[in-house]
Amino acid sequence: MNFAVLFPGQGSQRVGMGAELAKNFTAARRTFEEADDALKFALSRLCFEGPEEELRLTTNTQPAMVAAAIAAYRALEAEVPLSAGLGAGHSLGEYSALTAAGSLDFGAVLRAVRERGRLMQEACPAGEGTMAALIGLDRETVAEICAQASTGGQVVVAANLNGPGQIVVAGHTPAVRRALELAKERGSGKAIELKVSAPFHSPLMGPARAGMEPVLEGLAVAAPRFGVIANVTAEVNLDPARIKPLLLEQITAPVRWEESMSVIARSGITETFEFGCGKVLAGLMRRIDRNVIVRPVEDLASLKAAATALAAE
Repeated sequence: MNFAVLFPGQGSQRVGMGAELAKNFTAARRTFEEADDALKFALSRLCFEGPEEELRLTTNTQPAMVAAAIAAYRALEAEVPLSAGLGAGHSLGEYSALTAAGSLDFGAVLRAVRERGRLMQEACPAGEGTMAALIGLDRETVAEICAQASTGGQVVVAANLNGPGQIVVAGHTPAVRRALELAKERGSGKAIELKVSAPFHSPLMGPARAGMEPVLEGLAVAAPRFGVIANVTAEVNLDPARIKPLLLEQITAPVRWEESMSVIARSGITETFEFGCGKVLAGLMRRIDRNVIVRPVEDLASLKAAATALAAE
């Protein structure tokens, strides 16, 4: 079977993620043990038991999401040999995709994304920046709204191009709120400010980008076993020399998810698997291309179903 592997980003986390897989699959349990050793604290307990307010802290959420995703990937791989045609990850999920592809070391990635989370949280003082979802508007209209709302040295930009009629903007709080009002005037079916800790994928993340440069420089990179679609370009990358620059640029650039999923659809792949926690990417794919099936791999039942689907081909 020619299939793709997908990895969610921050926002899909929940207390209990990975616990059932760790209980039932040696590969998943060992992955969480490796994560605990790499970070020198019990990340596994935080994933399995919470508390939720700690899991929601960006510096914890980012390594937790990567650990849960790779635990699920390795557990399925232990059941059925995996040979993906393509991979992609939403924002933070790109690190998981590159780890699954063999480009990045799991322990090193956990340490890097923990620092990424800290830097992103500290890049913008609390309340200075925010994000908002604008539903029902096309990219051109959102671009016009952002240009109009960016005044007086305050900016708002498209941050997540998630799917048809689903775009998230980010920037200075007053500018984002101006964009919300303009979106409603332009016919947005739903325009809401999101409960996030920072304006991710916007120019306000500049300090985080600068801080991540030495962190990424220290990572060893190998050629990926399968092509990973970069968030920044929405193009398949197989060149290890481009991985670090793309991850660095990703911090302040928009996530081009709709275009990335269209690459998978155009490749002829109709089966994909979403590893880790939640079904956010499956929901987005239904908006982008209903011909592409997304199967979750997050617990015992979904992993068994995914293994059965792979073995049937």
